[in-house]
Amino acid sequence: MSRIGKKPVAIPSGVTANIDNGTLSVKGPKGTLSMGLSDLIEYKLEDGEISIKPANDTRAARNHWGMQRTLVSNLVEGVTEGFTKVLEINGVGYRAQAQGKKLKLQLGFSHDVDLDVPEGLEVKTPDQTTVEISGIDKQAVGQFAANVRKWRKPEPYKGKGIKYRGEYIFRKEGKKK
Repeated sequence: MSRIGKKPVAIPSGVTANIDNGTLSVKGPKGTLSMGLSDLIEYKLEDGEISIKPANDTRAARNHWGMQRTLVSNLVEGVTEGFTKVLEINGVGYRAQAQGKKLKLQLGFSHDVDLDVPEGLEVKTPDQTTVEISGIDKQAVGQFAANVRKWRKPEPYKGKGIKYRGEYIFRKEGKKK
């Protein structure tokens, strides 16, 4: 039994959910999100909450149960509060600058890295070493943050690179003389 899947997803006031033709759409103050529904799972919309349970007693249905509940929960949380990832840049001369729908990174290469910000996401740089990525789609926010981090992953000796806020970088000792 899925402990996560048992809990119904509460729909806060100001948010409307609709199940239609195998699609769940959730509309809230920050926007609208939709998701295709799995045939292995039953979705019920009742009393201001969405309950999720396996459609049958197969192993595949039980495997999808908790994940589908989390995806539905992410839709509701996204349209009410949104999601934010914060990246920190460490290193001499490493900096970032948001310019409209572009993110300009200087990461020690011979050229600047210009990244296009995907539709539906907002990128802010409160200072030159901090990048805040926010949006209503958790997957899109996380994927763009991973794409930015990929350009210069943190290295274990000096800790230079791009890391998530709160991420622990295992540090190694340098070469002995």
